[in-house]
Amino acid sequence: MKRARTSFFLKSGLLVVLLIITAIGSGIAVGSHAQNQTQSTNNNRPRRAEDLPQPSPTPPKKEDEVTLTGDDVVRVETNLTNIFFTAADRQKRFVSTLKREDIRVLEDGVPQEIFTFQQNVDLPLSLAILIDCSSSEERTLPDEKAAAQSFLESVMRHRDEAAVISFTGEVTLEQGLTGNIARLRRAIDQVEFVPPSGYIGGGVVVGGTPPISGTQQALAGSTAIWDAVWATSNELLSASAEHTRRAIILLTDGQDTISQVKMQEAINRSVKADALIYAIGIGDRYQFGIDEGSLKKLTGATGGRAYFPRNESELRDAFAQIQKELREQYLVAYSSSNKNRDGSYRHVVLELISPQIRKDDLKLNYRPGYFAKSPGSQSPTNSKKP
Repeated sequence: MKRARTSFFLKSGLLVVLLIITAIGSGIAVGSHAQNQTQSTNNNRPRRAEDLPQPSPTPPKKEDEVTLTGDDVVRVETNLTNIFFTAADRQKRFVSTLKREDIRVLEDGVPQEIFTFQQNVDLPLSLAILIDCSSSEERTLPDEKAAAQSFLESVMRHRDEAAVISFTGEVTLEQGLTGNIARLRRAIDQVEFVPPSGYIGGGVVVGGTPPISGTQQALAGSTAIWDAVWATSNELLSASAEHTRRAIILLTDGQDTISQVKMQEAINRSVKADALIYAIGIGDRYQFGIDEGSLKKLTGATGGRAYFPRNESELRDAFAQIQKELREQYLVAYSSSNKNRDGSYRHVVLELISPQIRKDDLKLNYRPGYFAKSPGSQSPTNSKKP
């Protein structure tokens, strides 16, 4: 009897559980059906703005976060002044062991803070070979041409460029800037002395066939060194590649007879073009002499040097020295404490401050000044003749 009753209760309990589960399932089905109907109804009616998902707000920028546009980047410019220099001992051997703490920079007498000091700065070269082919160079011109060709063949590398210019009383571009050695060699081959009408040698001109133009006759028999330097700096090197070491290699006796510009104007134009001038003082010493003083002044004011070879061997040595100076340089960069952008000339002095190095009596060779940019001015190499 007890067993039958227990069985009944078990059956009754199972029945109740089944009824509850059925009821819950029906409720879930009804709720789901109602929710689907609601969503269907909402999807069939226009959505209100407040029903749309709202974008998350952009977090405010921190004070130290700056976004630069392309224009902002372009407008950023540096005020650093670069000074290239070489160091040599008493035997004219190049010294490559100087350190930053060995050097002091003065601009107009005021010490400057050095930001960069580099050794053996080897920039690509932009060179202009200027060959005097006036009557005073008649005897030495073949040696000059041979030495110039050897110089270019030894100094030129794949990133370098050079040009060849000849001059008498007028300037002739024989070959524009190029890295092609064969073209440069041919251009130098073409440089020759063209005697003026009535020329009998030794710079002497006698009566002969009247020239077509008196002006042309005067130009053919004269020398315009400063005009040649000015034109090369202003019109040729100003168009050379950026970030190159620019230099003029001038072969002449220094005897200027007809230039329209003064020597100082030629110097200023070369400084503004950031071009060194190296002069090979060569010519007919017996007939005309060599103006060493003018060539030293011209080269020293631009950071170059003048050489006065007495024979072919010394001529080639001079070119070798120039090549070494152009390749083995130091670079000092500083920001001038004088912030005036007035276009004025700033005088620069490099001093050796290490007591030990000063005992060695080293000679520093560098450009002793530069022209500060004026407001709104372009690169100095794009300046017009004053």
